[in-house]
Amino acid sequence: MQIVVDIPETLAERLLPEGQNPARAMLEDRIAQTYREGRLTTEEVRQALGLGTRFDVEPFLLKYGIFDYTVEMLTRDIAALERMRG
Repeated sequence: MQIVVDIPETLAERLLPEGQNPARAMLEDRIAQTYREGRLTTEEVRQALGLGTRFDVEPFLLKYGIFDYTVEMLTRDIAALERMRG
């Protein structure tokens, strides 16, 4: 799907990062917000952005301050490490 958006030049300069493709910037912003709302999976983010693997999604999420590591995951990982230590 292609979407065309008209933005006044004076606003576009403030809305869009210099040197970045405006369409890509808006797509990434929208994907990040939708993921934050829980309406996209990591796999859907990967597909929408054309990224190679799930591991390529992590830097994108970090760029937007989205951390997918919960307290429950940390607790589970600590327990697993303790089991491995004996």
